[in-house]
Amino acid sequence: MMEKHQHHDHSRMNHDKTDHSKMDHGPGDHSGHNPAHGQMGHDHHKMMIADFRKRFWTTLVLTIPILFLSPMIQDFFGYEFLLPGNPYFLFGLSTIVYFYGGWPFLKGFWSEIKQGAPGMMTLISMAISVAYFYSTATVFGLKGQDFFWELSTLIAIMLLGHWIEMKSVLGASKALQLLVSMMPAEAHRVKGETIEDIPLEAVLKDDIILVKPGEKVPADGTIVEGSSYLNESMLTGESKPVKKEKKDKVIGGSVNGNSTLKIKVEHTGKDSYLNKVITMVEEAQKTKSKMQNLSDRAAKWLTYIALAIGFGTLAVWLALGFPFVYALERMVTVMVIACPHALGLAIPLVVAISTAVSAQNGLLIRNRTAFEESRKISALLFDKTGTLTKGDFGVTRIQSVDDNYSPDEVLRLASALEQSSEHPIAVGIIKRAQEEKVTIPNPLNFHAITGKGVEATVEDKPVKVVSPGFLRDNNIPIPKDAYSDAAETVVFVLIEEKLAGYIALADEIRSESQDAIQVFKKNDIKVLMATGDNEKTARAVSEKLGLDGYYAEVLPHQKVEIVEELQRKGEFVAMTGDGVNDAPALAKANVGIAVGSGTDVAAETADIILVNSNPKDIANLILFGKATYNKMIQNLIWATAYNVVAIPLAAGVLYSSGFVMGPAVGAVFMSLSTIIVAINAQLLKRKIGSNQIKG
Repeated sequence: MMEKHQHHDHSRMNHDKTDHSKMDHGPGDHSGHNPAHGQMGHDHHKMMIADFRKRFWTTLVLTIPILFLSPMIQDFFGYEFLLPGNPYFLFGLSTIVYFYGGWPFLKGFWSEIKQGAPGMMTLISMAISVAYFYSTATVFGLKGQDFFWELSTLIAIMLLGHWIEMKSVLGASKALQLLVSMMPAEAHRVKGETIEDIPLEAVLKDDIILVKPGEKVPADGTIVEGSSYLNESMLTGESKPVKKEKKDKVIGGSVNGNSTLKIKVEHTGKDSYLNKVITMVEEAQKTKSKMQNLSDRAAKWLTYIALAIGFGTLAVWLALGFPFVYALERMVTVMVIACPHALGLAIPLVVAISTAVSAQNGLLIRNRTAFEESRKISALLFDKTGTLTKGDFGVTRIQSVDDNYSPDEVLRLASALEQSSEHPIAVGIIKRAQEEKVTIPNPLNFHAITGKGVEATVEDKPVKVVSPGFLRDNNIPIPKDAYSDAAETVVFVLIEEKLAGYIALADEIRSESQDAIQVFKKNDIKVLMATGDNEKTARAVSEKLGLDGYYAEVLPHQKVEIVEELQRKGEFVAMTGDGVNDAPALAKANVGIAVGSGTDVAAETADIILVNSNPKDIANLILFGKATYNKMIQNLIWATAYNVVAIPLAAGVLYSSGFVMGPAVGAVFMSLSTIIVAINAQLLKRKIGSNQIKG
């Protein structure tokens, strides 16, 4: 039963599985907020980076004299240079450093306290405040030594760490900015004989727009005049320029080749394909996955542990009879080191990078958890047409079984019924009729036979073009030689309720399918196929590609049952379908992948949308998912393991061996862990690039 011959229900089924809770890492979160599709949030982010840079350089300039004039540093290096009123001079410079350099941390501390969620800002603020107020007290009479020099170096290093962290977050959302900047600023609108240049915002639906060679297409639309090759690589990941002719759809943001085109605008502004992609990427970057919730919880607990260990350290050193200033220094160091900065950054950075890189490669992630769980896929169910195969049917045989009708006549009458259909089989038959220069007659009373074919009256004769299922249901014998061993799809032509002949078509297997299947096999994934085609065709395709199994003559509603059956057997199932008639199966699968949706990215049921119907993209998806998950685990391990080692050292467990970690050294290590996590996340781009299957 030919599933593909029925009229699909294009009503939208909204099984959105994503949790669009906003990513919130407290005030320390510098992930790019993108209200006006990147621009406003992007500018705000740049301003914040500039602010941190300015605070860092100012603090650094003030830290140099503070270090030079600090008695502790002078004792250490064996020199003496004290100004009159030296302590007051140090106090003055340190006050500027504390309030100006430390302001972002103090502000963040209040926000965290108000939200009842102490985090890294609380830790930094407590460390610098304890250092500042204790040192100030020593200037105005308290017995002890100041450590203004540690306060200023700590703030300088923390500002540097933050600045680098924010720059790497910005780097991760650069791909998004690149998408935003793809649209040209203006368009050439055709008004009668004249052409006027108008800003992009003024372009309206149904406007006719001229696109010159080498220019970017300003909006989604249909070509009404001209033909050209368009480069859509940035939008779809398809590296080869695509030939587009009259009536073909074009995507805003793609680059025109060497011919002038006239385009009728279909979507502008927020309805455009590019905008949908940007929105989807943004939402995916904001959506929390299970991994992120884990890192948030870890950061919060680390804060409580650090506070407990910090005060515990103070109490223990005091109980051991050490001076208050020494016990305080240990406490400050513990709190500085324990900042879960690297932890707060570990997952969001990887999320931002993987989502943006995936979008550039034609993978649109709607559900973060499903993407990360793609590493668990054990069975992959393909819808054959247009995924494993090109979906491009060519006529291989035309056979007459009635002496009254020649093969040419069978083709002529069949093409009358197929000329208004966009189904791949219909397109194949019409293409052959045009090649044979057949004059195609007009049909009357045309209508579809659900799931079985089409019928109409042509030149006063009732004509049907149907699937083998229709013949079986009506007890019409199928000719013995109708099926060859080739992977052919056969449709039968009935004239006046009698079988007149049949047309065999072959759907060419994609060259990329073989490479993709090798990747699935290497990753221990069973590859199965569900198709509306007959048993013989399904078997031929399955054998040629070396699949693990196939389901033939499947109607759309039966795909859900296949998914459920596989899940009962304990498989983690990924289903690929066209996002319209496969919606229930996509929703049921553990990972739903909509393919071939082209410019229709609003496939609501899918977790992941592939812009091209290319199986290599599904292989890339699994490799991307694995690489992303591994990077997240690496970053989580690094961020927590570092604290496990550093906190006891700061508390002074190795005091008897003569090693105690000072606050400034602690701050260096803390910033270093943040930078390592950021660099490791950036390496994901290279990892994804090297894993990628080209094709």
